[in-house]
Amino acid sequence: MSRIDRKTFRRLVREAVASLPPELLARVHNVDIVIESRPTARDRKLAGIGPNDLLLGLYHGIPLTHRGENYNLVVPDKISIYQDHIEAICDTDDDIREQVRKTVLHELGHYFGIDDDRLHELGMG
Repeated sequence: MSRIDRKTFRRLVREAVASLPPELLARVHNVDIVIESRPTARDRKLAGIGPNDLLLGLYHGIPLTHRGENYNLVVPDKISIYQDHIEAICDTDDDIREQVRKTVLHELGHYFGIDDDRLHELGMG
């Protein structure tokens, strides 16, 4: 297991977001990406996982594909990235970098309305 400081982890998350193609990045609005140590019990329940399962990230919100014309004046969607769980499955700093990128892109995929099955097909799952 490899560990990095929060500042470095935050930079890796920013790099992952910046790696999106410009045409997709331009469509990302009103979403906060936050780094948390680990998921809460509520997050685990939302994800449908047990207390001993690892959760690397979680999208909280309404995907773009499910928003209607009355979708406005809402609090930002949120993407949680769980540092401790990512570090738990990574052996090196490079592994962390790659897993952060994969997790951030996976959760942004949910923001765009892509389900888990399709994300796995695309190699993002």
